[in-house]
Amino acid sequence: MAGPGARSSGMTLRLRLVLALLVLTGPARAQPDVTPGSLPAAPEPPPIQSDSARLLPVLATHGMVSSQEALATRVGVAVLKKGGNAIDAAVAVGFALAVTLPRAGNLGGGGFMMVHRAASKETVAVDYRETAPGAATADMFLDAKGEPDKAASTRGGKAVGVPGTVRGLAEAHRRYGSGKLTLAELIAPAEKLAREGIPVESGLADSLPRASGLLGAWPSSRKIFYQGDHVLPRGATLIQTDLADTLRTIAERGPDAFYEGAIAQKIADAVQGAGGIMTAADLAAYRPEIRQPVRGTYRGYEIVSMPPPSSGGVHLIEILNVLEGYDLAKLGAGSAGALHLMAEAMKPAYADRATWLGDPSRTKVPVAGLTSKPYAATLRQSIDPERARPAAEVKAGDPLPYESDQTTHFSVVDAEGNAVSNTYTLNFSYGIGLVAEGTGVLLNNEMDDFSAKTGARNAYGLVGGEANAVAPGARPLSSMTPTFVFRDGKLYLVTGSPGGSRIITTVLQVIVNVLDFRLNLAEAVAAPRIHHQWQPDMLMVEEGVSPDTLALLRAKGHPVKVGASSGSANSVMAEDGLLAGASDPRQRGTLAEGP
Repeated sequence: MAGPGARSSGMTLRLRLVLALLVLTGPARAQPDVTPGSLPAAPEPPPIQSDSARLLPVLATHGMVSSQEALATRVGVAVLKKGGNAIDAAVAVGFALAVTLPRAGNLGGGGFMMVHRAASKETVAVDYRETAPGAATADMFLDAKGEPDKAASTRGGKAVGVPGTVRGLAEAHRRYGSGKLTLAELIAPAEKLAREGIPVESGLADSLPRASGLLGAWPSSRKIFYQGDHVLPRGATLIQTDLADTLRTIAERGPDAFYEGAIAQKIADAVQGAGGIMTAADLAAYRPEIRQPVRGTYRGYEIVSMPPPSSGGVHLIEILNVLEGYDLAKLGAGSAGALHLMAEAMKPAYADRATWLGDPSRTKVPVAGLTSKPYAATLRQSIDPERARPAAEVKAGDPLPYESDQTTHFSVVDAEGNAVSNTYTLNFSYGIGLVAEGTGVLLNNEMDDFSAKTGARNAYGLVGGEANAVAPGARPLSSMTPTFVFRDGKLYLVTGSPGGSRIITTVLQVIVNVLDFRLNLAEAVAAPRIHHQWQPDMLMVEEGVSPDTLALLRAKGHPVKVGASSGSANSVMAEDGLLAGASDPRQRGTLAEGP
């Protein structure tokens, strides 16, 4: 899951200018007829290079790195220049973001990495999601009255899940790296940045004041992020000596040095000191999982994404299957008709998420049914092109007849076509705000992604079910959706995003913007987004959608709420020997760059 720190509190000037270029203006117009059930082919995709577009992606031929933080992007580019492959570069970026984007990049959290190897055409999913401690119980986040205790699941030591990032990145390097660069070489740039310091600017300068109360509650965090009585100001230097020492220890002794011995004991002591239940034994027992991705098709393209315990891939494909029956291109990008159909397709997917999704090692998830075309056809039958359904009318479906989740995202492609789509998280911005004394490691609050009680909502308003109950060693459900799109068997698009419950719909709209509306990658990433997650019954719309369109959506019955931006869909596209990169303008300091 992604946390609030992954999105701005307001629209930046840069984003306002971008959205001003993309806004659809002019008088309201009648929408073309929409006939569900047909399967219109996608129009030819946009040319990767176009001089006529208003926004242009970065172009390169020998690789591309797109991430939420410029210093980390450049670390990845340097690895590609040294002969490392996309996996090597992604591992280096992952460690670097733990230093340069502390609100989301992490050693104390976890995430998901999609890996594609061009030579073998193999695509795998590396699951390094956090796990519940061994002493966790199903009712650990309920108060004396049996109701969810939000503070317990988000702010104290009980909120901390066993982190997976270090073992996950190391395992990806061991299995899929080029063999030309050691793990120590990939960690070295991050250690240098932590030890020498980085400037407090861009996104870091934006996020620290918003997290001041959270970080200021812990003396170990104040020592790093405060200057006197205030967080480090813009223009200061953030030095993280303890984190540098931790990174050096991992580089010298491998990932076991994080999960066993002095570092692990310090993390366990910090969690228990904050009222948590994690032990050093929990850390020693942690292992990532290698999983098979979920797969679907959309207008002839293959969609390959993250499987459970992420709900992202399943529901991305489910929504695309529903939309495939409509001619979105005919309706037009940003039209009320297209946005209405997308919102209506989102609602049942989020209802299904609440009922069916959880840790696949502990509950049967009907993946094949949820991602099947026949199931999508049944969902499509309930959609009225002229009327928005109230959430109360939308229930989880029955996919079984068809059966045979602060976050940051980065995308990397190398010259050979190897690729990584990686999303990882602390959940909230800066997690619980607690740095484990002597380690420099910020701790996550991922336990909030479990269902405290069936039917209860988590911090993002997502409704939880029994399939996602807290259990010892379980992995909490996530919305993280690192994704590949293939065209005629060749890698075409690498994308993903932070954004909490909005991750799935953000990735959806990047794909639809490219495949249906023929926007180039920069336009597709920057275009205004909508989101509906079934509960609460609200269509959330970014600034930049025209007033005429909003009026048409309200006339169809949508309770529209225009609000702040969300996500950072840093993406890469490959075609005709060129790579296009686009970093999301919704965050300051993002960068797409090639070697």
